[in-house]
Amino acid sequence: MLLMQFSAAGTEFPPIGTWTPEEIQAHIAFMGDVNAKLMADGEWVQGEGLGGPEQTRIVRAGEGGVPVVTEGPFPETKEFLAGWWIVDCENPRRAAEIAAFISTAPGPGGRPLNMPIEVHPVMSAPPQEL
Repeated sequence: MLLMQFSAAGTEFPPIGTWTPEEIQAHIAFMGDVNAKLMADGEWVQGEGLGGPEQTRIVRAGEGGVPVVTEGPFPETKEFLAGWWIVDCENPRRAAEIAAFISTAPGPGGRPLNMPIEVHPVMSAPPQEL
């Protein structure tokens, strides 16, 4: 699983809400091209972009299991999950190659964002030592 993190702090790029429509369209087109290539290569399983921090909710179980919802945005949050892919590739090195390519998504002025992409194996069962 590849998790696309976007940082609102410590980045040289302004928040996506300040990008021009053309810059946003180029960014979204890049993501569409990534998905199409993964599908063509037979590595695509699933993926989605996610709403921003202003649409995020944190839910905890309250008294008696009743949901307690805290609505975003969360000012203390410096990074947020912007999207994810599940890929089926031959080895961890290939997953890292895909993640590195996704990291080059264009930002303002077409410059690569070089945002961090977390790579997690999806476990089908607990480790055998458990």
